[in-house]
Amino acid sequence: MWYPITEEIKGRFIWLERDTLMKRVFLIVLDSVGIGAMEDAAEFGDAGVNTLRSASHGSCFHMPNMEKLGLFNIDGIDWKSGTAHPQAIYGRMREASKGKDTTIGHWEIAGVISGNPLPVYPEGFPKEIIDEFCRLTGRGILCNRPYSGTEVIKDYGDEHVKTGKLIVYTSADSVFQVAAHEDVVPVQTLYEYCQMARELLQGRHSVGRVIARPFAGTSGNYQRTAGRHDYSLEPPAETMLDAIKAAGREVIGVGKIRDIFAGRGITSYVYTKGNTEGIERTLEYLDQDFEGLCFINLVDYDMLYGHRNDIEGYAKALAEFDDALPKIMEKLHDDDLLMITADHGCDPGYTVSTDHSREYTPLIIYGKNIEPGNLGTRNTFADIGATVLKALGIEGNIAGKSVL
Repeated sequence: MWYPITEEIKGRFIWLERDTLMKRVFLIVLDSVGIGAMEDAAEFGDAGVNTLRSASHGSCFHMPNMEKLGLFNIDGIDWKSGTAHPQAIYGRMREASKGKDTTIGHWEIAGVISGNPLPVYPEGFPKEIIDEFCRLTGRGILCNRPYSGTEVIKDYGDEHVKTGKLIVYTSADSVFQVAAHEDVVPVQTLYEYCQMARELLQGRHSVGRVIARPFAGTSGNYQRTAGRHDYSLEPPAETMLDAIKAAGREVIGVGKIRDIFAGRGITSYVYTKGNTEGIERTLEYLDQDFEGLCFINLVDYDMLYGHRNDIEGYAKALAEFDDALPKIMEKLHDDDLLMITADHGCDPGYTVSTDHSREYTPLIIYGKNIEPGNLGTRNTFADIGATVLKALGIEGNIAGKSVL
């Protein structure tokens, strides 16, 4: 696949004709694995955050395979020594959008830079929104303020079960979350309520995501179930997903990718219950014959550990991915590209807050015929989307500049 013109350029990218380009790209987002505070982090209340560094304090932390690829050689990682001979292209990504949430981060990865932050509701949602939501659903609501997802069902679960009122809450992110016990509100009905909320929350109230949060159990032992479903805004401009699909290639979403992009640009998808299943599905897609992009989100770092200040859990989840990495790399074909990045931070050691953090993210690019190198610090996550399109030989009207 790679045409060696001379010894000096052997192994480098030589762009010739269509059949010399990449056939498949596997893009893995380690949800919330930031690598240090951005210059403007203090403006977001995140001075001094560093998700990866905090996770490294966990007793289970080990990432020898990511280390070999160059993770600890990335700019700004000065708390651990890098390797002398990185096996991949590595770099640090700066977020150009004004935000630090999942939606904005993934949109930018896909080539859409958001100039304005999505609305947030630190005092809860306004009366006109709540009144209309109650009218549409025929139910009252409880809470209506920022809250931890696990604490809110602990504090309001009994009243919800007794009255049938929906638990509505938000966070520091642009989200409208609705929690309901599966025995009180069937999951499909909860989804219908969230779709109503998504249609209601438009214009200046266009939150990034409406999230269904079903739970089960008994008083004192309520637990969220796997039926979470996100209803996102559609991206406001063309993304790399749109361009790949328009070119007749596959765009496979693993995890919550389909929800983040409101289904747009996706040709097939599979939901997952967590990182373990996400890794399993990735290995399965590596064995399939397709042309295009497999876009994977591994959410446990954020959902289970970052938001709960669980350093040990975060470290263990990072080690699980690192342990699986050799299997992923072994299955890559000569014309495959593996890209590993993140969408924001969520520092488990930052006790001031349990919310997302404004951080740089890592980028690792590996292929069996790719020459390793240091990208330095890139000015936008959108360079990832541009690189995906370049690798696949597809033109697209998106932000960003390919690193290839």
